[in-house]
Amino acid sequence: MNLLWIRSLLFKSPLRIWGTAAGIALAVALYASLAAFIGHSAARMTVRAAQAVPIDWQVQLLPAAQPAQVAANIRKAVAVTALHAVYYANTAGFVATTGGTTQTTGPGKAIAFDAGYRHAFPQEVHLLTGSLTGAVVAQQTAANLHVKPGDTITVQRVGLPPVKVRIGGVVTLPDRDALFQGVGLPKGAKPQAPPDNVLILPAAQWHALFDAQAKQRPDAAWLQYHVKVDLSRLPADPLKAYTAISGAAHNLEARVAGKALVADNLGTRLNAVRADAAYAQVLFLFLGVPGILLATALTLGVTSTHAARRRTEQALLRVRGASTRQLLALAASEALVTGVAGAVLGVAFAALFARGFIGALPQGAALALALGGALVLALILALLAIWVPAWAQARQSSVAEAGRGIGRRGAFAWERYYPDLLLLVASGLFLWQSASGGYQLVLAPEGVAATAIDYKAFIAPALFWAGSILLSLRLARLSLSRRNRLLHAALRPLGGALAPAILATLARQSRRLAVGVALLALAVAFAVSTAVFNTTYNGQARVDAQLTNGADVTVFGTGAAPAGAHLGALAALPGVQAAVPMQHRYAYVGADLQDMYGIQANRLLRATSLSDAYFPGSTAAQTLARLRATPNGVLVSQETVNNYQLALGDTLRLRLLDARTHQYHTIPFKFIGIVREFPTAPRDSFLVANAAYIAKTTHNSGAEYALIKTAAPPAQVAAEARRLLAGVAGVQVKDLGQVAHIIGSSLTALDLRGLTRLELFYALLTAAAASGLLLALGLFERRKVFATLDALGARPRQLAAFIWSEGLIVLVGGVVLGTAAGLAVAWMLVKLLTGVFDPPPQTLSLPWGYLSLLLAGVVAASVAALWLATRRMSRVPVATLREL
Repeated sequence: MNLLWIRSLLFKSPLRIWGTAAGIALAVALYASLAAFIGHSAARMTVRAAQAVPIDWQVQLLPAAQPAQVAANIRKAVAVTALHAVYYANTAGFVATTGGTTQTTGPGKAIAFDAGYRHAFPQEVHLLTGSLTGAVVAQQTAANLHVKPGDTITVQRVGLPPVKVRIGGVVTLPDRDALFQGVGLPKGAKPQAPPDNVLILPAAQWHALFDAQAKQRPDAAWLQYHVKVDLSRLPADPLKAYTAISGAAHNLEARVAGKALVADNLGTRLNAVRADAAYAQVLFLFLGVPGILLATALTLGVTSTHAARRRTEQALLRVRGASTRQLLALAASEALVTGVAGAVLGVAFAALFARGFIGALPQGAALALALGGALVLALILALLAIWVPAWAQARQSSVAEAGRGIGRRGAFAWERYYPDLLLLVASGLFLWQSASGGYQLVLAPEGVAATAIDYKAFIAPALFWAGSILLSLRLARLSLSRRNRLLHAALRPLGGALAPAILATLARQSRRLAVGVALLALAVAFAVSTAVFNTTYNGQARVDAQLTNGADVTVFGTGAAPAGAHLGALAALPGVQAAVPMQHRYAYVGADLQDMYGIQANRLLRATSLSDAYFPGSTAAQTLARLRATPNGVLVSQETVNNYQLALGDTLRLRLLDARTHQYHTIPFKFIGIVREFPTAPRDSFLVANAAYIAKTTHNSGAEYALIKTAAPPAQVAAEARRLLAGVAGVQVKDLGQVAHIIGSSLTALDLRGLTRLELFYALLTAAAASGLLLALGLFERRKVFATLDALGARPRQLAAFIWSEGLIVLVGGVVLGTAAGLAVAWMLVKLLTGVFDPPPQTLSLPWGYLSLLLAGVVAASVAALWLATRRMSRVPVATLREL
């Protein structure tokens, strides 16, 4: 009997099976696609985070340790791809006599690498000029001593006589913070600042100069092992990878207790990535769950259009002796077939998405979990859509009631209690509570191998979704009143003299039409909120990359090779809109050496952009104007203001390197504002001042950097700039694309274009389905009404007036209410996900192209459904009355 029932449905009512299966497939496809994307993103986060760590572990040997034994223990604790020795020694200072003047520095470091180190860790040392075969000095040391390759410096050892060393080259140390970090510092201790003066020696020369110092002063010379972990052995999930690598580090600490100290740089990085992985889950909950619920509502809406037919079928089956158990068995078989069909269609679409936009399918346990979850979700939706309504009808209705087919009219039962307004007010209160906590949606507590997501923050958007749906139902039902003069006037051009009759018909169908309006509003709200959020998200990802890189293209030079010297040639390159110079110097604030940026405040914005969020208590325009009006003004980072207890208007005495004397001299500046972020600046301490004042007081007008705004693709302009500067040593050219790839593993650094296309396509599809499919099915199920009107002599134009009036009410109401709700949800999502953005967006970014496409799609689907219904209903034969 069950097979006969399914066969009859497939051949007699195919829309009933496939329409419900299509709704289930939408939910399954979105779930499986998001699950695949999030799993892939988590794996990419782990790989990118690990690759961004130049030195995974630093193991510092204590005086009594045996190097070979410690190295063996490292290999037992973790699989390694590289393990090399680095020798460190403290120096009392360096002295150089050049150009008739003598320069002396403070304490520094002399280091050496074993054979193969530079091949295993290529990012630690970058040659600027000279050769790496002999002794080399860091760029800042060369500037302090005013030396170049071929010059000789005096190294003042600790407890031993000074020695002379000939310099063969000048280098930069991009990872100097990690290279010279204090290994074994107590938890919570402030990180040590890297030394300003560094000498790098060949290993044999280091041993010749500092082995004796190591014997006399073990605290002034030591050995470190730098370790590169085999990343292929790490789990794909960031949390699991963090747990594995931190466990291995603890194992090593236990093995070498009293012999060595361990700095787990890789674990520290993965620990930070835990929050980013949690944000991926948050993104799924915020964007995926509403879409799945929308597909559920759409599926239930599709099945509800067949409610009258189902009641009739149950009545006929009961008359012919079917029991309640048999009725439920038939409904269960229909739900099973529909659920399996929906699961297969949804998984097939998700597989196409994964192949097309991700490039890989989930593997192993992840694949099994995705398939199992998709099947369970499909069956649950099928039971909710088919079996549960059948059960309710079988338990609560009689044969006579089933034959009437009269729906309820009037207000919904819940309207008298105003749950919609209560839900919206509660949503606002929960959002205010999240705001008071600084929108800290994700927390990764120090030392805890777990990431905490503040799930209470999800209450606000969940309540808003529920409240907005109920409010849409209320407003739509209230507007469909016989006394609504505005609606009567709107219907008169379409219905003419039939406008009162049409309005009366709409009023009788107010509850059914209100559900249609609410479903379309929900679909439009999902589409609008997703599109606005994704556009804002992608825009902020570019802002984040531009903040790190400085501009679309930035030329990074040095004091010896300033990029500003080539500014005219760079500005003349094809595709360049503007090229602006920027100084990058170093200044001492007390004993703290900080980056200092000299800008032309009236020209900076031609090449880059500044967010108001960079300047607390002011705007970017106001701050630049204040800096322009104060020649000796300086903007100070928040950390420096806190450390030195500065107040606006204070005189800040900074020490900068003078180009004439090659010595640091004190220069007075006036503290005029705080800066949190700035193009190319580090995240901790830095200074911003007028380039003209810095040039005047240091007798050096050179600009180390050049910021370039492009009209052509940044990568294309960067390639032209590299060709132009190919023969200039010490100059680097970077564009936004490069920086977006390396700024870290944060969620805004991920390429979300595939996910964005999926979500926007899905939102467009569901909106069109809500407007077109539901409208068509609803009209198709009401053929009996239109056949009766036709039998009574209604002309095709009069039938069309009824059909189009109903369709336009649903279309206009759903689009207006949905757009308002979608913008509100997008604003709420951006606020709650403030932690993703650096800096937070100032305004929402509206994707006008997509919103226009969405409106066109919804209108086209509605018009197509109404046109088809008009053609079908105007030709309903009288014999159809007997069939219906």
